[in-house]
Amino acid sequence: MENEEKELSPRESLALIQTMINKTKGAVADDSFHFLLWGWLVFGCCVAGYVLKVFVGYPNHFIVWWLMPVGGIVSGWYGAKQSKQQRVKTFLDEALGYLWLAIALSFIVLVAVNMIGGQAWQTAFTYYILLYAIGTFVSGSLLRFKPLVYGGLVNFGLCVVSAKFQYDDQLLIGALAILISYIIPGHLLRRRYQKQNS
Repeated sequence: MENEEKELSPRESLALIQTMINKTKGAVADDSFHFLLWGWLVFGCCVAGYVLKVFVGYPNHFIVWWLMPVGGIVSGWYGAKQSKQQRVKTFLDEALGYLWLAIALSFIVLVAVNMIGGQAWQTAFTYYILLYAIGTFVSGSLLRFKPLVYGGLVNFGLCVVSAKFQYDDQLLIGALAILISYIIPGHLLRRRYQKQNS
């Protein structure tokens, strides 16, 4: 006798999709680690870079950005550890994974372009803020988590504003962008996850 798959009614299909979305929301809430890791790391580098350049006058102020590969290693290690514990990977998990992989590759490409272009660093944070906006807006929309959506929308505006400023001030605007789109939503995700599990 052949196994036949039961066809789902439209109502059952919607219920299944909603269940998958809710499971993914829970996984990302638990995985707010990435938002908080990258948020605090980039925020700290922006502020430290500004202090070293503007107040200390240190010519190699950019040295703080060498912490980014360390963040990549920590993030990769944590992601590998989480994927071993995750039994089922949903479509939303995959979509978010590809989104953030594309964002990460875009950052690497922009850094390479800025290193080759020399003066391109003067506008670097305008484009970085744009990538923060895209990543958080799309993630928040897929997860239906409004703080990420709002953070992304604010960053679209900050991207335009930052184009009016020089590199030094763009560091501070970048720190603000990260605070609004990564750190605050990351802590809210963590709180929501803890509330759901208490």
